[in-house]
Amino acid sequence: MTTRTAVAPLVAGVVLAALLLVALLVAVTVGPAPIGVADVWRSIAAHLGFAESTLPATSDAIVWDLRLPRALIAMFVGASLAVCGAVMQSVTRNPLADPYLLGLSSGASLGAVAVIVLTWTLALPLAAFAGALIALLATIALAGAFGAITPPRIILAGIAVSAVFSALTSITIFWSTTGDSFREILSWLLGSIAGATWSGVGIIGAAFVLVGVPLLLSANVLDAFQFGDTDARALGVDVTRARWVLLGTTALLTGAAVAVSGAIGFIGLVIPHAVRLTSVRVGRALLPLAALAGAVLLLGADTIARTAFAPRELPVGIVTALIGAPVFGILLARAKRLT
Repeated sequence: MTTRTAVAPLVAGVVLAALLLVALLVAVTVGPAPIGVADVWRSIAAHLGFAESTLPATSDAIVWDLRLPRALIAMFVGASLAVCGAVMQSVTRNPLADPYLLGLSSGASLGAVAVIVLTWTLALPLAAFAGALIALLATIALAGAFGAITPPRIILAGIAVSAVFSALTSITIFWSTTGDSFREILSWLLGSIAGATWSGVGIIGAAFVLVGVPLLLSANVLDAFQFGDTDARALGVDVTRARWVLLGTTALLTGAAVAVSGAIGFIGLVIPHAVRLTSVRVGRALLPLAALAGAVLLLGADTIARTAFAPRELPVGIVTALIGAPVFGILLARAKRLT
């Protein structure tokens, strides 16, 4: 095996943190109505009670009600999906695993489509989250129906559950969709942060703090899984319990992300591999760097989605697919040369 170029995790973290700050500022300032960085800070300070607002009402609303919550949701969702992807790949020892492996996106999609069809759109995040949890329970039940729950059985059960829920979603759309609801459903299924609100920020922000941070602290357990179940037990890990906890918390965080943004692909698959190619393979550094990289990628993709074809707006899932697929191909080519 050829020698990999080592990249110090601390240096990579500083670079990614700087890129995240730049991406956040660009996301809030760039658009059909340009807003200066100073105006952004003034709006934030005024709403937090640190100063009197001196901005015109329109500019203040653009910053506080539209762009800032959207940027924060993109940041948290991107970080959450990247961390969940890294955890799933470690727990299942499957390099093609992503956060949606357990059928979560299909379950969330069915819940979201159902409430859109019923015009109960205010309940969409809750319905999507509930659908994701139902899919998780169905996957676990199917995986354990014929014996011990192992990573291969979890993967196969997730594929089966995802197919069933996707079929139910398609039936619901075919029989019940009329008028503008079809456009709303399509936008959500393709992944979109266009309807971002502060309540959405609260949902994904709280989920990341309560679930994502503990996942970031699970590095030692994830590293043990890399050696297989037998060696992990020898290292003192309760494999069965740890796998259930990691799968459950990953599902909760993924469900929260899908609930506020729809199913956004490729971030959870590509980002962990991109970080590993920098020679950062241990969880202690991998997970934080993946979180930063995922946040940067989704912030950039969402900014492109809403500005590239203005006044029209693309679902951000299309942009992440257009970026992620070629990047994944490049990563595969690099991995082949480096092995």
